Amino acid sequence: MYPVILAIHSLIRWLVLISLTYAIYRSHNGLKTNKSFSKFDNSVRHNTATIAHIQLIFGVWIYFISPLIAYFYSNFSYALHQREIRFFGMEHSVMMLSGIIILTIGSAKAKRQTNDLEKYKTILTWYSISLFVIITSIPWKFSPLISRPYFRFFHT
Repeated sequence: MYPVILAIHSLIRWLVLISLTYAIYRSHNGLKTNKSFSKFDNSVRHNTATIAHIQLIFGVWIYFISPLIAYFYSNFSYALHQREIRFFGMEHSVMMLSGIIILTIGSAKAKRQTNDLEKYKTILTWYSISLFVIITSIPWKFSPLISRPYFRFFHT
């Protein structure tokens, strides 16, 4: 089951990045052109947060069934000095949770704004910060510190 959940988590990462980027683009464009905040803009805001929350659920699920995390906790003082294990045991999970909390706060604040331009501005600000936190915490294939493939495929 672990490889399947990990593959799904790897795939959903791209949906999170695409939806966040699109929401930021729409907000920037809405601010720049002084457009009214449409139902579609609101659905982009909502769907982006929903996709991120689904990703969080898979991430938490992986955290509890991962052999790497089990090793991290059973050998905590030693594991803190092993870059890869520390990254997944602490850094990745804390930063991703922070990124999704930032996104959620931004979504809730934007929903409560009464002015259309303030909605765009709120989404643009909070989602951009969230995207930065998330991008810097992904174990990219090109990273010299922690490297993982762009796509994981599950196998039985």
